[in-house]
Amino acid sequence: MRFTLFCIGKMKAGADKELFDRYIDRARKTGRGLGITEVALTEMSESRAQRADDRKAEEARGILAALSAGARLVVLDENGKNLSSPAFSQKLEAWKDEGVSDVVFAIGGADGHGQDVLNRADLKLALGAMTWPHQIARILLAEQIYRAMTIQSGHPYHRV
Repeated sequence: MRFTLFCIGKMKAGADKELFDRYIDRARKTGRGLGITEVALTEMSESRAQRADDRKAEEARGILAALSAGARLVVLDENGKNLSSPAFSQKLEAWKDEGVSDVVFAIGGADGHGQDVLNRADLKLALGAMTWPHQIARILLAEQIYRAMTIQSGHPYHRV
């Protein structure tokens, strides 16, 4: 199984990127023992279209074009489900048990996701009721992916 974080916009060097990279590195190392062969990042430039709906539609086309056949799509969306860390881990483990080969986590642009991406999503996930900057959303998602793996492996990182 492969995980890909597909993000609209680029993350600049600095403390945010270092923390994101730390969690991705931890996830890659922990994932090997769980059958997670890759934890990757794909960044797509933000659309330059004038209207928000046009930007969202263009960015949605890029996300959908990047999906492999049979991939599960997890879309970060303010109206998505608020899952506990154990429930998130269980969802990823269930997909692995079903033989899903790719899970793509999509963080949209500043305007959010286009309707085509929202319609295609296998899971719409919220990181709480608050709105987060994209850099922090990436860090939170990377940490939760790592945490999900530690839950699956029985590592004491996630304490109840």
